[in-house]
Amino acid sequence: MSRRNVIPVVFLLISSLMAAARALSAEEQLMDGIAAQVGGQIVLVSEVNDMTRPMEARLREAGAPEAQIRQMHKEALDRLIEEKLITTMVVRLEMGASQDEIDNAIASIAQSNGLSPEQLKASVANHGLTLNEYRAKLKGEIERSKIINAMVSDRVKVEPEEIEALFQERFGNQKKGGEEVRLRHILVAVGGPSNRDEKTACALLEEAAIKIRAGQLDFNEAARQLTNMNPEQQGELGWMHTNEIAPWMSRSIATLKPGQVSEPIPMSFGCNLLQVVNFRSFTPVTLEQASGPLRSELINQKTDREIMAWLDSIREQTFISRKGQFAEGASANP
Repeated sequence: MSRRNVIPVVFLLISSLMAAARALSAEEQLMDGIAAQVGGQIVLVSEVNDMTRPMEARLREAGAPEAQIRQMHKEALDRLIEEKLITTMVVRLEMGASQDEIDNAIASIAQSNGLSPEQLKASVANHGLTLNEYRAKLKGEIERSKIINAMVSDRVKVEPEEIEALFQERFGNQKKGGEEVRLRHILVAVGGPSNRDEKTACALLEEAAIKIRAGQLDFNEAARQLTNMNPEQQGELGWMHTNEIAPWMSRSIATLKPGQVSEPIPMSFGCNLLQVVNFRSFTPVTLEQASGPLRSELINQKTDREIMAWLDSIREQTFISRKGQFAEGASANP
């Protein structure tokens, strides 16, 4: 064979090997990218990552262990598998959402939020979604609602006796009358990591109280800056019956009027500042008043149980295989 004939043969051989390598690499990447197979559908690892990315960032920032993050990924995959199961049933029962249904849902959402179509589109974009992605999300929600209503709703019944039993559980020991107070509270702790003594803690609150009384500082903002107890609530304790608040609180607010602030209150756990927002008469909740919300709560509870039972029956009829790091018995450190 001449040198001229050998070169093309070698070139073809090399090309064939490179093509085979590319095909193998593509197949490996595809397999690596599959988190689970659900019947004839697949869940991609990227879908799991997209769902978990914001929460994972917060967990890692808080120093959460890897086991907790892996569990979050597993739970996200379970939800995505559930979505695929529902999608399969939607197709099988021909319950897909039409474009008109999606359009109507968007119009209803815009109207209920007082937005124009353009403003809703801008709001969607601010949440990192395109309009097509938002429509796809709504399509899934509409189809889920349709299939659940068709397969589950008829099984859910709530009897009057169940509503009354839940009412007794929630409101059986409620007060018959009296007064409620809405309070705000700042706690500046002493000792511990702060290494702060009582005098220093109360001095901080005295300074804040002076500014609050002078209208130079809002109590909620002071709480956000100073409190060592649930700063995200900005001091809000909400409405409480006056017979149920701690005795030291009762004594401290006994002479206060709405809007007024107490003096700093030293306690063993730290120095405290209270503000009375308002008072109101307490009126017991009646069964008639509570029956609507309690009925809705019971319906939601029973519906959730029926959905889980229905999904379990669908899982038993569907081939489900988790892949890679999500496979049963996979290494904890893939």
